[in-house]
Amino acid sequence: MARKSITFAEKQDEWLKFVVQQGHYKDESDYVRDLVRRDEQKNRDFLMTKAAIQEGLDSGFSTRSLDDIWSQAEKEYTDQKNG
Repeated sequence: MARKSITFAEKQDEWLKFVVQQGHYKDESDYVRDLVRRDEQKNRDFLMTKAAIQEGLDSGFSTRSLDDIWSQAEKEYTDQKNG
């Protein structure tokens, strides 16, 4: 595990101590690691969604009609359900 040294403002340090005293975390490091994990998850989901949207935009416009797309989706759903 990598070791880091972080300096907090006085109010931030007070908050860290308060949160730990409430019993939600075993120590300040545990709290900071939890914040980093949550931030990572939030940004991972955002970046994956952003990439999927970009892929859709990059794929261009379809020449198929909405009825064709709908029929294809219904067929795939029926095939998957029966298969």
